[in-house]
Amino acid sequence: MAPIVVIVGALDTKGEEFAYVKALLKKKRLKTIVVDFGVLGEPAFEPDISRGTVAAAGGGDLERFRFGEHKDEAMKTMATGLAVIVRQLYDSGKLDGILSMGGSGGTSIATNAMRALPVGVPKVMLSTVGGGDVSAYAGTRDITFMPSIVDVAGFNRISRGIYANAAGAIAGMVSMSTPKATAAAETDGVSFSVSEAPVDKPLIVASMFGNTTKAVDHARGILEQHGYEVLVFHATGTGGKTMEGLIADGLIAGSLDMTTTELADEVCGGVFSAGPDRCWAASKAGIPAVLVPGCVDMANFGGIETVPEKYKGRNLYQWNPNVTLLRTNVEENVKMGQMIAAAANAATAPVAIVLPLQGVSQLDSPGGQFWDPEADRACYDAIKQNLKPGIPVIEVDHNINDPEFSGKVAETLLELLKK
Repeated sequence: MAPIVVIVGALDTKGEEFAYVKALLKKKRLKTIVVDFGVLGEPAFEPDISRGTVAAAGGGDLERFRFGEHKDEAMKTMATGLAVIVRQLYDSGKLDGILSMGGSGGTSIATNAMRALPVGVPKVMLSTVGGGDVSAYAGTRDITFMPSIVDVAGFNRISRGIYANAAGAIAGMVSMSTPKATAAAETDGVSFSVSEAPVDKPLIVASMFGNTTKAVDHARGILEQHGYEVLVFHATGTGGKTMEGLIADGLIAGSLDMTTTELADEVCGGVFSAGPDRCWAASKAGIPAVLVPGCVDMANFGGIETVPEKYKGRNLYQWNPNVTLLRTNVEENVKMGQMIAAAANAATAPVAIVLPLQGVSQLDSPGGQFWDPEADRACYDAIKQNLKPGIPVIEVDHNINDPEFSGKVAETLLELLKK
């Protein structure tokens, strides 16, 4: 059966462009379902799902938007309705991939629907904002953005090729996205096979940073030996949000939160904050979790020139030309300890906190530039002072990257999962 590509867009202002892409996909022997979310002029061709249906799914009245008034309300209604329609198509087996094209408004509506789809479903957004900061549009989903270079408005020697590339991208993606398939490949004369992992392996998420890579790799190996599949997320703000988004989606069996450094960025105003609710997803979802104050010794900024003036006299470390680390102090560690305790207190499933007494990162080890036992102790004391009775706090007299510590963390999570 041919894969189905759902094409979503405003067929009043960009109908010709969508008709062109639809024709290209037809030549690739792909089925399409076109959903119109325009609200002004008439569509350039008849869609499979009308704008009226989209508006109704969003709880609005299309007639109210036809004359260009109430634009903000129209945007919200069509974005909400499109997300409902797209999810219904996916749940009924009528969506293998999704494609849209547009400016900032169209991008906002289309990506709202794309975010309603699970990770792994092919998603292509050809956009006038595709070359900029698209984090607000992507959220925690794997949306592929393509810069449109010129506006999505008509055909010229540039746009025609760009539209074709977008069609080619989604065609290639859906062709590769065949569930439970085993593919054969050959590279440099060596044949090998690639098959999907068994679907019955429980999923564990783990947070990691460059300063905790050794620890997470060791713990991951232990968990995999016990039959779990481990998804590792880089704690760069987006990584933490994505990890917790998957937890909220109900896909995860347990959380190995070894690198809670994004809390430091939240407290200090760094560039890798994942928001004030970081660490709460496992508690809200009711899955077993181990929390470690990993890399809470460092808040992240860009190049040295980007560090706020108030921190210029502090302990700074240039990790690379584009990343400068700020050593967190006693006061900041108290706040992070309180945040970790609050997240653990909200848990509705088994939870434990494991503390590395010889430092929370590679830099925070005896003799290291960020070694500061007083600051670490402030975090640990704040955790213990604010934690509900009955939640275990395990202290290990090793650095976070020592195998004795990471092994204990993995062992602790395995015990919680058994409960």
